[in-house]
Amino acid sequence: MSNGPLSSRYRTAFVTGAGTGLGLAFTEMLLAEGVEVWGTSRDAARLTIQPRFHAVTLELADGAAAERIFVEAEQAAGGFDVVINNAGFGAFGSFAHTDFAVWEEQFRVMLVNTARLSQVALRGMLARKRGALVNISSIAGEFGMPYQAAYNSVKAGLSALNESLMYEVKGTGVIVIDCRPGDYRTNFEGSVRRPPGATGPGQERAWKSFTAMMQSGPAPAHAAESLKRALLRGRSGTVRTGRFFQAVLGPFLARFGSLSLKRTIQEKYFGL
Repeated sequence: MSNGPLSSRYRTAFVTGAGTGLGLAFTEMLLAEGVEVWGTSRDAARLTIQPRFHAVTLELADGAAAERIFVEAEQAAGGFDVVINNAGFGAFGSFAHTDFAVWEEQFRVMLVNTARLSQVALRGMLARKRGALVNISSIAGEFGMPYQAAYNSVKAGLSALNESLMYEVKGTGVIVIDCRPGDYRTNFEGSVRRPPGATGPGQERAWKSFTAMMQSGPAPAHAAESLKRALLRGRSGTVRTGRFFQAVLGPFLARFGSLSLKRTIQEKYFGL
């Protein structure tokens, strides 16, 4: 593990969803470490202009355009040493009673097009024989939250992608990090889409529990520090980060407890 700043190992970085929440925290951490950052947002006005930061307007819903913009930024940077795929959105509602287009958009934006950017980023890193690909999945991929079925599925899919890629990059000089945050005070709940008519039994109780969980979580800088330590270690792996139950106790129960026990705990927490 390196004792110096990240810039002693990583010169440039690309971060999607850099305007708010965890993406902003990752960006600020990288800049503080001396790394030059290209950060994206759907709205460039949400990106703060500062030294060594390059604002990039990117709409992840358009995969072909997002890839083109990434390649242009990569050429301007002379290659990215770190790529953090963080952008996404939440949708809350009954799976059965929500227009399927809502769920389909989550899969396209957060899994299909994130995988597309991962592929093009990985090609460049493998050609240069160095780099770190970081896909931000979630503890929700292990502990599915009620009324967020597509989000849980997408995050589980990203973790599966990361796990597969770890084998493929072994011995190449490139690492893959599966970062699984828990709940952080990012106001994520304030931006979650709640489609009209997408009701279900216990939905309001689950929403109140979810909101309380998000608002009582650690500050986003905590997640950035966890990721920094993983990057300094310089090896592929999984990073679980968040409050003690989510980052340590929950995964322990998932590994050594029964599925029925895990479901019972989840149901009790969400008032179902």
